Amino acid sequence: MEPLVLIISGLLLLTIGIVAGVVIRAVVVEQGFEKSREQAKKIVDEAVKSSEQAKKQTLLETKQEIHNLRLDLDKEIKERKNEISNQESKLIQREQVLDNRSQNFDKREQNLDRKEEALEQRKKALEDKDSKLESLIEEQNQRLQEIAQTSVEEARELIFNRVEEEMTHEIAQYIKDEEETAKHEADKKAKDILALALQKYAQDVTSERTVSVVNLPNDDMKGRIIGREGRNIRTIEALTGVDLIIDDTPEAVVLSGFDPIRREIAKRAIETLVSDGRIHPGRIEEVVEKSREEIDRFIRDKGEEAVFEVGIGKVHPDLVKLLGRLHFRTSYGQNVLRHSVECAFLAGKMAVEIGEDEILARRAALIHDIGKAVDHEIEGSHVEIGVNIANRYKEPLAVIDAIKSHHGEVEAKTVIGVLVAAADALSAARPGARSESLDSYIKRLEQLETISTDFPGVDQAYAIQAGREVRVLVKPDQIDDVLAHKLARDIKQKIEEELSYPGTIKVTVIRETRAQDVAK
Repeated sequence: MEPLVLIISGLLLLTIGIVAGVVIRAVVVEQGFEKSREQAKKIVDEAVKSSEQAKKQTLLETKQEIHNLRLDLDKEIKERKNEISNQESKLIQREQVLDNRSQNFDKREQNLDRKEEALEQRKKALEDKDSKLESLIEEQNQRLQEIAQTSVEEARELIFNRVEEEMTHEIAQYIKDEEETAKHEADKKAKDILALALQKYAQDVTSERTVSVVNLPNDDMKGRIIGREGRNIRTIEALTGVDLIIDDTPEAVVLSGFDPIRREIAKRAIETLVSDGRIHPGRIEEVVEKSREEIDRFIRDKGEEAVFEVGIGKVHPDLVKLLGRLHFRTSYGQNVLRHSVECAFLAGKMAVEIGEDEILARRAALIHDIGKAVDHEIEGSHVEIGVNIANRYKEPLAVIDAIKSHHGEVEAKTVIGVLVAAADALSAARPGARSESLDSYIKRLEQLETISTDFPGVDQAYAIQAGREVRVLVKPDQIDDVLAHKLARDIKQKIEEELSYPGTIKVTVIRETRAQDVAK
């Protein structure tokens, strides 16, 4: 009996324990669910709060972006308005130029009408003279026939000689009048254009020259530049390609080399070494490389300055670097880069006066001597090299024509080419722009006088004004006033055909008759 009771009691206690465990577990699970619900609610609240903040932030960023877009749109509208205003002003200027050209054409048409009327009158006068001449010839024929000593052939030859003399004088007089009229009009128009162009652009007369001398603080520095057993000077010469001449010149070292850029690199390197005081092969290599980099930057800066100064817009970077190299080139003492910039302004001013494209004229004039940047490195003249460079970088045809024809070797095919040639001559011929050797100068003057004295009837010829004018004294019994004009024209043509010269040469023929007596 007792074991049964014990078993029942144990089962009862086990049942109670199981029920109690289930109840306790249900309570614990419910508490866990409650905590989870609270955490979930907390997470949801935080998500809602974060969403509200993100929404506000997005709204603020959207408003800011809209504000920035509005500012950009206002700026673009303002730029467009300015651009339209500039285009309108350019169109107004172009219209004024066209109006002026139209007025000039009207004046020329009136002048041509007047000339035509004058020619008709001259033609009528010549016809009257012709009829009078025929009657005179007929009268002389009758007289000659009455004179038995003269045959018909001799009389005809005599008449022809007289007619030829009279007609020669008439033709010379006509040529003189027409030449004076044409020269007056052409000179007036050309002087107006050139005067206006030179008035709008003024350039300093002095010109830069390439320097190849380095000043030293004292003569002891020469020994340091030479170095032990000449190792320093050999290193400098090997790295720069320039010869150093160290002679008796006090406190100076002379640099000798055909390439001006190399000379400038060597000059800067030596100046840096002298100021630093540390002169040895390792330091020399470092300084030369640094000077080479400085010169490269300097060349590009000079090219960009020239392009910006002239205002021709976008230029290929390689062309900009070539333009910068022209800073180290000179022609008869004139800096080629400054000469090119000056030509660009002169050509642009003349282009405006005749209604041509000013920017294109400036571009052609700035690039016309680009071949001189590398003509010591490439075979051929600087004109041929310049044409090849312009073709390589797809420059306009007018620019290529200007490069090809600016020395007169090829006839210009465009108006821009003519303007660039004129600007090149103006820049080279102005006082102080260039220098030339004494031998070539004297030789040119001698050739000028020789050409002038080769004509019959010339007594003496003198070249004056540094070869820009030749005065020809003629024999008054052989050359009259009318033939003097024909002689001046013939001398001018022969000078153009046989002589090379910068600028222009004025030919002045002087005829005078002197009568003198002595009072006793």
